[in-house]
Amino acid sequence: MNDILLSAKNLSVRFGGVLAVNNVSFDVQKGEVFTLIGPNGAGKTTVFNLISRIYTPTSGEIFYQGTTLTQQPPHKIASMGIARTFQNIELFENASVLHNLLIGRHTHRKSGLWQDMFFTPATRDAEVQARLKAEQVIELLDLQHHRDSHVAGLPYGVRKVVELARALCAEPKLLLLDEPSSGLNVEETDDMAFWIADIKNELGITVLMVEHDMSLVSKVSDRVLAMNQGEVLAMGTPREVQNDPGVIEAYLGSVDDVSSLRRA
Repeated sequence: MNDILLSAKNLSVRFGGVLAVNNVSFDVQKGEVFTLIGPNGAGKTTVFNLISRIYTPTSGEIFYQGTTLTQQPPHKIASMGIARTFQNIELFENASVLHNLLIGRHTHRKSGLWQDMFFTPATRDAEVQARLKAEQVIELLDLQHHRDSHVAGLPYGVRKVVELARALCAEPKLLLLDEPSSGLNVEETDDMAFWIADIKNELGITVLMVEHDMSLVSKVSDRVLAMNQGEVLAMGTPREVQNDPGVIEAYLGSVDDVSSLRRA
């Protein structure tokens, strides 16, 4: 049985004279949390944008559930079971939390224009199912108090959770989380770690994450891939990657410098 959900093979992408990603390969197994780490500009979010089909690779391929993802148009990605969040929150700020979550259900709508106009029984049933799913996600992420609040009036940390909730409403098989702890305080980051674990263990969703907070990475990740300057530095468990000399040098300077700091 093949347990690989997503496979990136020799991915490279060039923007003019800049090689942003250079020959990157990795597999994401079903049911794991796989995390990309690396300094700013390492190419992590570019890899996410390749998977989301925002960018097209200069060379290489991405395979998802036996399908060549790089041959799919961007608007098909969500319906294939891939949802994502963004570094910079992308929500409808003048809509309520509930309405933002219902928008996340759009890939599951099967009714046509005339059915929607006349609100047929099929449309009514679809609306009920969408509302039920949204309420389940609201309960999972403790958003009950904010259900009817406009997004524009919510604290930043709550908006991060709302964006996660909207992605979950799409019922993805693969969830892409782009720096989920960015801008969160310690308590909010702990909550995020708890929810990522629930998403994996209770919902059975595979998570591919970009993250800088190594505490969060260590808590939730099964495997980690470290990148620097568009290339793969190391891959393994969080502990293995954090102790890799190439990773230490990329983050902190030379291994000798780090050893000197530890002795000081």
